[in-house]
Amino acid sequence: MSPAAFFGLLLLVTFLVVLYCLKPSQVEAGLKRQLANITVERQARTSGLTILRPTGPRSAVWMDAFMHRLPGSSTLSTMIRQAGKNWPMNSVVLASFLLAVLGWWMTSLIVPSALASAVVGMAMGSAPYYYIYILRELRFRRSEALLPEVVDLLGRALRAGLSLPTALETVGQETAEPLGSEFRMLREEQQLGLPLRDAIMNLVERMPIDDVRFLATAMLVQMETGGNLTQILDKTATVLRERVRLQGQVRIYTAQGRLSGWILCTMPFVLFLLIGMVNPDYEKLLVTDPFGVQLVHVGLVMMVLGILIIRRIVDIKI
Repeated sequence: MSPAAFFGLLLLVTFLVVLYCLKPSQVEAGLKRQLANITVERQARTSGLTILRPTGPRSAVWMDAFMHRLPGSSTLSTMIRQAGKNWPMNSVVLASFLLAVLGWWMTSLIVPSALASAVVGMAMGSAPYYYIYILRELRFRRSEALLPEVVDLLGRALRAGLSLPTALETVGQETAEPLGSEFRMLREEQQLGLPLRDAIMNLVERMPIDDVRFLATAMLVQMETGGNLTQILDKTATVLRERVRLQGQVRIYTAQGRLSGWILCTMPFVLFLLIGMVNPDYEKLLVTDPFGVQLVHVGLVMMVLGILIIRRIVDIKI
């Protein structure tokens, strides 16, 4: 490995370590979200006046306008909100661009192949989006684990004689994150005049998981047709607990396949880097000979196909 490539890799690792060490704790992040939820803008803006609270940090007006014209900007903004973050969209796009350029440059120094450089650059450029996707999935899993207790708490509050809006406020105050902030936002929207049905549908949009849809369906059906909401919630909690139990069993049964997928994905690259550091001449023929470069391309294509096949096998819907 050349000194420039080694220096670039060392700089990237150092930056990631510093970024991880400076990451705020869960308590600090929760307090920051609560302060952001109760903050009210004191000055009206001269352009784009609206009574709606912005969903994320604001940057320059021209930058916001440019970002919203990009394809997929609304999807990215929704994913950032669903991940529970307030990151500006332009920062995510800029980080993706810088990582893509860095990956392309480092690969071009090691492997004289335009296709390999482009593949690595695209992979590193997609890292911020994949990180947001992982945060989103982890948040959804924590919500799925907490939701049966939330439904039980809601049913107990209704049995105690509280109205549905007051019971939702109690759930928002007593439930841990991330569902606590979501139910507090639901209650705030209702207090500001939004109908309860629309507030519940906004909750489903922020948390698009099946368990939240089940809860929203049960509440909306009771509101429109009547019935014993407490009894409906008890049955909903039973269904949610069974789903959580089955999902845990499926994760246990598919753990070997998922672990095999991770090993097969990461091991070739790790071994390539380690062997290149120990003996750079050992891999020179693979990256300099045209037939070797073709083998690298075929291997990358087959690896992508293997990832898709393994993911299809272990992805079991419940």
